[in-house]
Amino acid sequence: MTTTENPLVLAVDQDRIAADLDHLASLTEPGPGVSRLAFTELERQAHEYFAATLRPLGYRVWTDTVGNTIAELEGTDPGAPAIGTGSHLDSVPSGGRFDGIVGVAAGMEVARALADSGVRPRHRLRVVAFAAEEGARFGQACTGSRVVAGLTDAADLDRLRDAAGTSMAEAMRSVGLAPERASEARWAAEEWAAFIELHIEQGKVLESLDLPIGVVDVISGSTRLEFTVTGLASHTGGTPMHLRADALAAAAELVLLAEEIATDSRHHGTRLTVGRLDVSPNSLTTIPGAVVFGLDVRDVDSARQRETAAEFTARAHAVAARRGVGLRDRLLADTSPVVLPSWIQDEITRAARDCGSAYRVMPSGASHDSQMLTRVVPVGMVFVPSRDGLSHTPAEWTSVPEIAEGTRVLAATLLRLDAAASTGEERAR
Repeated sequence: MTTTENPLVLAVDQDRIAADLDHLASLTEPGPGVSRLAFTELERQAHEYFAATLRPLGYRVWTDTVGNTIAELEGTDPGAPAIGTGSHLDSVPSGGRFDGIVGVAAGMEVARALADSGVRPRHRLRVVAFAAEEGARFGQACTGSRVVAGLTDAADLDRLRDAAGTSMAEAMRSVGLAPERASEARWAAEEWAAFIELHIEQGKVLESLDLPIGVVDVISGSTRLEFTVTGLASHTGGTPMHLRADALAAAAELVLLAEEIATDSRHHGTRLTVGRLDVSPNSLTTIPGAVVFGLDVRDVDSARQRETAAEFTARAHAVAARRGVGLRDRLLADTSPVVLPSWIQDEITRAARDCGSAYRVMPSGASHDSQMLTRVVPVGMVFVPSRDGLSHTPAEWTSVPEIAEGTRVLAATLLRLDAAASTGEERAR
């Protein structure tokens, strides 16, 4: 029986996927797009919707101490480790309705398709909705998955703060979580066989090639830094140009420095971005006295990623000295690129062929929960197209038929993994 003939794959229903996406998109702060930040009541409501959907299907559902929600269906072999899928439910401010959410909706649909088809996996199936994948609020991405992988602990949750000064631990407690017990959320490698995440591409490679499926082979790393430029606030009319210590003018030069480094011949594929500047006092008639900005350095080459961050920092201090302003730098987060297991890539490509879906093997420029999970479980990723390559914006768009095709490939991949004779042999490949 091919996967296209399997009742599980055939039972995938795009109307149910659309309904999930619509409901989750309604859980947002007022304004454009979807704003559902980490450790807010809206994020918790999204997790409860996920839980309420899977409980009636026979899944045991629980939320761990840091806010990840896990739904588990017992397999026919009680001793077999879990196969998982899922993604995250939080968003950036004024973001889109698909980033992360598509992977959770696909997992929910696989669960319903299993119930409709009567197919029962040999392994336990876990569908996971991770908390706080976006770094928009606290500066650190993938917090929920970092905790389960042992990369973030309770002390880190006390240290990380949002723009209002609220610590991540305080935010967690405000929605009923227990950050002081973060270690209890850590996953044990022996409980897991594999994990597959479906995600929108957040780029335009698939769309430009008119392909429905991407199979990820490597996930870029990210080094995130915060810089504080300190000048002297003064009257715009009373201070001659040659006597100014303009923090914003210096910061502007540093923004262009980031672009210069990323586009030189040594950095093909490197991406440097300044996505946030906070200017003080932010008055039309006052020379800016201080600017705080964040820099995101991404690369698929681990050494080059760190060398680029160090180069920018050194050159930034030289610019500040020349301009007569102060400069402080602070590391917010640092994550290495990861190469995903080739044997799981092979299972995804075979599943895509079985489903009649054309595909491309490709890197991911964005960070994902899967990147953290590689510490404890073999991971694969499936991409579906993003219209115009847009993400983290209300214009983010992937059609429901495209998501349904990705969900069928996901279901077929999970079937292939479940049918593997020996997970131990697969891991050794």
